[in-house]
Amino acid sequence: MRGGRISEIDTLTFPVIREKPDLNSRLHEVPHQPGVYLMHDRLGRIIYVGKARDLRRRLSNYFQPARSRMADLKTRALIRSIWHFEYHILRSEAEALLLEQKLIKEYRPKYNVSFRDDKRFLLLKVHPGEPWPRFHLTRTRKDDSARYFGPFAHSGSLRATLNWLQRQFGLRACRPLVPDENDYRHCHNDIIRNCSAPCTARITRNDYMQKVQHACDFLDGKAREHLREIETEMLAAAAELDFERATDLRDMLMDFKKTVQPVRKFTRGRGVVGEGVKPLEDVAELGEVLDLPRPPRVMECFDISNISSNHIVASMVRFKDGVPDSANYRRYRIRTVKGQNDFASMAEVVRRRYSRVLLDSRAHAGEDADYSQESPLEAMRRLEQLRADPSGQAFVTIPDLVIVDGGKGQLSSACEELQRLGLEDLPIVGLAKEREEIYRPGNSEPLVLPHTMGALKLMQRIRDEAHRWANGYHQLLMKRRVAESILDDIPGVSASRKAALLKTFGSLARLRKQTADSLTAVPGISRTLAANIASWLETH
Repeated sequence: MRGGRISEIDTLTFPVIREKPDLNSRLHEVPHQPGVYLMHDRLGRIIYVGKARDLRRRLSNYFQPARSRMADLKTRALIRSIWHFEYHILRSEAEALLLEQKLIKEYRPKYNVSFRDDKRFLLLKVHPGEPWPRFHLTRTRKDDSARYFGPFAHSGSLRATLNWLQRQFGLRACRPLVPDENDYRHCHNDIIRNCSAPCTARITRNDYMQKVQHACDFLDGKAREHLREIETEMLAAAAELDFERATDLRDMLMDFKKTVQPVRKFTRGRGVVGEGVKPLEDVAELGEVLDLPRPPRVMECFDISNISSNHIVASMVRFKDGVPDSANYRRYRIRTVKGQNDFASMAEVVRRRYSRVLLDSRAHAGEDADYSQESPLEAMRRLEQLRADPSGQAFVTIPDLVIVDGGKGQLSSACEELQRLGLEDLPIVGLAKEREEIYRPGNSEPLVLPHTMGALKLMQRIRDEAHRWANGYHQLLMKRRVAESILDDIPGVSASRKAALLKTFGSLARLRKQTADSLTAVPGISRTLAANIASWLETH
């Protein structure tokens, strides 16, 4: 993965590789520029995120034989686990630090220690609606009509800049919302000319707000005149051999440049398209390479998550014009499939999704639907153009393209269900993870697109978004499962009987040691139920 497409970091997943590739051969592709790199294991999972001022030099350190022998145990384990890496070129080391933090919080890689908590970089906040606004530091951005600046990667430089702002523009640093004379007695900033003293009414609010605006302009990058003044003063001090003053001004100038340097903000929200990504162009290209009747402006992708035989779930994500349409995401618990069977699970979720969509369209079509000679797909396309809800929002429509996560087996199961629903003409493909092969109905050979094509990257984004959505639901159910007791699974044990058993014996461990006869002493437990409970606890 070359640099430049920041949004793809959120969704990129790499194929499972059975033989470890020669990663040294890829190093000549890596530029000597700042950026962020991500290490993947053989299953495609992100196991480490790092930043570098020089990407090639930093990555080459991982693949030197001496490095693996002399490194500590943790680093050696990381190096042995690396099967793939990707990198993203950025404009500065500060940007790399911000993106590194965002990715670590997003993926929580196994070998990262820093940034795994909820701590964030510092922001500067000022609320124009306050009687006498002041700048202060915060780590969270809220929807409170305040102005936020940042985040800033260098906290020391930011604090030095904030102190200079307060002195230079005469802004107050005290905490009271409306400072008064009592606060003035405990504050001497006015005496040393570091504050305009709004607490003693030495400045009007209009004049004070102008000072606040000048400070905001400085933080917005409109600070060239101030930087020139400091640089001129620094050169004059050096010419007068006042090197201590010149050093202080030099350090101050460096802090200001670090603070007001333009830095892109990397959001953690889904559906944000990064720089370099052109969704509509990718949609048009995908329609051409798949030879579709029209560009797939609406796509739906299905994924199955069955890490264990319990709580097999599926997800359906919807992309519109190449970007996520999260309001129309769906998740399903598989009901009719026993055990791990991806093919049957895929068939169930496709059947449930599009039978529901057809019922919805039938309700919009009214009585004419019973006598129509159109196929369901033709009727849906016609309704898309003619019908809309009174609110102005169209009903849920059939997508232009269906994508299933998997190869021939998953695709065949989905196609059978679409045929039963009369949607056999609906375009559908399968995307296999191992080599990113695209399987199409009626074609025995898969379509392999270059990894540089936007069409393939678009399919990767929607496929991996479906994977994320399914895994998130699976983890949610597993967390709920941990909170449940095994007693909930025993037929005939209601919530009241479960509470009575635990109250009588104190814990599940003690309950396992009881015989069926002793269980009958609990109110509501019959001899038959007691035998069932004892047998269940022995076998589970």
